Amino acid sequence: MSQTKRWNAELYDDKMNFVSHYGRGLVDWLQPVSSERILDLGCGTGDLTTQLAETGAKVAGIDFSADMIRTARQKYPHLPFHVADAHTYRTEESYDAIFSNAALHWMKKPEEVIRTVWLALAPGGRFVAEFGGKGNCDQVVNALRIALQQKGISADERIPWYFPSIAEYAILLEKQGFRVVLASHFDRPTTMPDGDYGLRHWLDSFCSPFFTDLSPDEMEEVCLHVTELLRPTLFQEGKWIVDYKRIRIIAKKESPNTCGKE
Repeated sequence: MSQTKRWNAELYDDKMNFVSHYGRGLVDWLQPVSSERILDLGCGTGDLTTQLAETGAKVAGIDFSADMIRTARQKYPHLPFHVADAHTYRTEESYDAIFSNAALHWMKKPEEVIRTVWLALAPGGRFVAEFGGKGNCDQVVNALRIALQQKGISADERIPWYFPSIAEYAILLEKQGFRVVLASHFDRPTTMPDGDYGLRHWLDSFCSPFFTDLSPDEMEEVCLHVTELLRPTLFQEGKWIVDYKRIRIIAKKESPNTCGKE
């Protein structure tokens, strides 16, 4: 849901479907209940949204990417999906739960997103999310720094992600009024599909902000350099394994005096 990221929904569904696969564990944290109202924030192409709906919950999905939402509507026409920016999204609906998998780290103004979640939740509602935590994909980012530096480009000025520690994010939640019930920051080495092509799929899917203004030949050169740098550590037994570090969190809105709409 970043304004600088160009999403390719077909590539995402074809090569990055591990995102939804790992997100199934987060559904267990949510424990959806039949008939409750749930918002899937950063729903992508809707795979987890429909899994939530299968529990009997009344579910809607939002995502910043029009391409993602178009694909979600095609795949699951019986569910409501909307293009929206979670930084500014406002709704008259009051949700019992807000669910978010692998999306919050694309939103670089977390206070605004947390405010959106707070306003959309009913009193007593819960916020259950997983996203990239501090140190996520550090080896890939460091390789991008080296490869882009040779072209006079600062990778740090182009990083599209927000990877906080648990403490950093919990402070923001508590400042808004949430009670943080459970939080975990864990390593999750993630295997890419398609053997030797796996890292390139990852770079093509998630790293377009780093390649802004590069020609196709220059982008190819950078990707090959990154691959060369990472092969000794991340290519194992014919597969690319990216150094993911994730945060999972459950927070509750327990202050009925501050749940009004703006």
